[in-house]
Order: sequence, then structure tokens, then C-alpha cells
Amino acid sequence: QVQLVESGGGLVQPGGSLSLSCAASRAIFTAAVAGWYRRAPGKERELVARISRFGSIEYADSMKGRVTISRDNVKRRVYLQMNNLKVEDTAVYYCNLQIDSSQAWGQGTQVTVSS
Repeated sequence: QVQLVESGGGLVQPGGSLSLSCAASRAIFTAAVAGWYRRAPGKERELVARISRFGSIEYADSMKGRVTISRDNVKRRVYLQMNNLKVEDTAVYYCNLQIDSSQAWGQGTQVTVSS
């Protein structure tokens, strides 16, 4: 079982930036699709961005132009840079790894956008 640990959440003002990081405990990370999801209060969890082992990237429409996902297979980390944050981006952000039908989730990190 791979363990995922997120870091980098916090409180930021509208228009501000945050960087999230997720560390994986096992080398299987290199074979997985790595992604970030979020769950806002009262809403279902949704995709923010994901990146394949080969570097193919998918962004949610609501986040395009404001976020950048990247990965470092040597360090077994996936990153999410978020810019021009909006109040509606407030959510718990989760790191995810997926290989075929198997998935692993981190515990989540809170991002709050508020003035």
C-alpha cells in the first residue's frame, strides 16, 4: 500500500498563489497517473489536474490557466502550483495515484481563499 502525504495548504487571499506537494512512499509512483482532486463544502470531489507517467496532462476546465501540475519521479512527488486563486477554490485538496483500477488517496490538505 502506497502512502501519500500532502503539504502546502493554507489560507490565502483572493488573487494569491499556493503550491501543494505530495510525497509517495513507494517507487510504484513512477508507473502511476498522479493527480489532484478537491472537495468543496457541500460538493462532490472533483478533478483539478492529473499527469500521466509520460507527462500527459489534463486540467479541469475551471482551473485551466490558473494551475500547473508537475511531477518528479526521482523524488516520487507531484506538485500543484495554483495562481489567481478565487474564493470558490476553497476546498480540501487530495493527492491521488491511479494504476489501472487501483487508487490511493492522501489525507487531504485544506486550502482556504478568503479576504
